[in-house]
Amino acid sequence: MKKNFLVLLLLLGAFCSNAQRNSGAAPYLTKPFGTTSIKEVRAETAGGSISVEGGKTSGLVEVYVEPSNGGLRKKMSDQDIKSVLEQYYDLEVSTSGNVLVAKASRKDRNWSEKTALSISFKIYTGTDVRTDLKTSGGSIRLQGLKGDQFFKTSGGSLLVRDVSGKITGKTSGGSIDVSDAREEIDLATSGGSIKADHLTGRIRLKTSGGSLTLSDLSGNVEARTSGGSITASGIKGDLFTSTSGGSVTLKGIDGNLDASTSGGRIRAELVGTKDFVKLHTSAGGVNVDMPRTDNAQFNLSGSKVNVSQLGNFNGSIEKNRVKGKIGSGKLLVEVTASSGNVDVHM
Repeated sequence: MKKNFLVLLLLLGAFCSNAQRNSGAAPYLTKPFGTTSIKEVRAETAGGSISVEGGKTSGLVEVYVEPSNGGLRKKMSDQDIKSVLEQYYDLEVSTSGNVLVAKASRKDRNWSEKTALSISFKIYTGTDVRTDLKTSGGSIRLQGLKGDQFFKTSGGSLLVRDVSGKITGKTSGGSIDVSDAREEIDLATSGGSIKADHLTGRIRLKTSGGSLTLSDLSGNVEARTSGGSITASGIKGDLFTSTSGGSVTLKGIDGNLDASTSGGRIRAELVGTKDFVKLHTSAGGVNVDMPRTDNAQFNLSGSKVNVSQLGNFNGSIEKNRVKGKIGSGKLLVEVTASSGNVDVHM
């Protein structure tokens, strides 16, 4: 049976004082629920953040409300906020079957900065829970969950901790910080940096305006930025990475590697190789350290090319180009620098 818990006149006095609300110490509204029955969380708000934390034995929804206009936060009383909330917003916290709904939306009425509120949700659930989360003006945080997770925000950051499953998240104006996640990870931002640590599986990370910092990743990794530098360490598997405006620094790479930049230098240290090593820059040099190989095909070009210990090499060696192979040429080593030197050390 569906139970709706709407905003009531006396809730404010029961759950918080004005001082507590301004300090963020107490929620405007709380509602408990049973964690064993809830398998899906659907949360949506127009101007606040959303947090879902799993692994709890008892479930709880906390609702936080404050003026969006910072100048009004100390001027508006509890009664003022309650009056604006009831007149201009619809707030719902409900359960139906195994689904929990937490939703805050504006009513179709005229409003101004004086009636703009930030309504945020903090939700504590069990572990095996899938989510569908949306906010147009706040951050999203997920922790301790297993299952499919879909979440997006137009104006906040994404934080993911200890989550497994199909993880799909997007922000149009914030950074991404993800760690201890597994299986299938697809995260994107149009205006922030990405930090990823200790991930396993199929990993796709994309930003249009920030740097990439990657560490301890395993699986198939695609990480791209249109406007920042790339730093990666401890990557095992396939790494495909590119930037249109920064340098690329790679350490402890074990597996296939395809990295490129249109505006910086590439430094790569490989501890293991598989089928190919492809590196390209349009505005800098390339320096590569890799394990010794007796079975590789080389295609190296730059303003000047230096390569060590080729051994039984069959091909041509020139000042700005090295092309040929050792053995049957199983490993493809393709390194190009349009306006810089290429140095390959084995």
